[in-house]
Amino acid sequence: MTLRLTVDGVPYEVDDVPPSANLADVLRHHLGLTATKDACYEGRCGSCSVLLGGLLVTACTVLAADVTEPVVTTAGLGSVEHPSDVQGAFVEGGGVQCGFCIPGMIVAATDLLERIPDPTEDQVRRGLTGNLCRCTGYGRIVDAVLAAARARTAAP
Repeated sequence: MTLRLTVDGVPYEVDDVPPSANLADVLRHHLGLTATKDACYEGRCGSCSVLLGGLLVTACTVLAADVTEPVVTTAGLGSVEHPSDVQGAFVEGGGVQCGFCIPGMIVAATDLLERIPDPTEDQVRRGLTGNLCRCTGYGRIVDAVLAAARARTAAP
């Protein structure tokens, strides 16, 4: 089957995609867009979190053939040269650890801050519950999200 997707603002046409392929597989293995990770393939870890038509989803639970809305990965939020405020806060605050969960965490944190611009620590912790970190815990990650929120609310 041939799919037409828009990922991070770029249109793609992908041939020979099995009808059962999930969005995470298509992103990583058919398009070579490896910013989205694939740790569990069950929707439990959040490493494959993307924004699909503006909604936070785990890409491993979305049938690629059903995707009609634009997809935004962490790569579409910013770049090394021009990181998003959330990406920058993760780097500056030491929230980037092994890097496997971080792309999904950044997408989830971006979604959270769009919905709750000035969250409490508890709201951040609850907002990231669908994203698992297996390294050292969530302290620096939560601090990074709170720093990004402070920077956003302080900006004119």
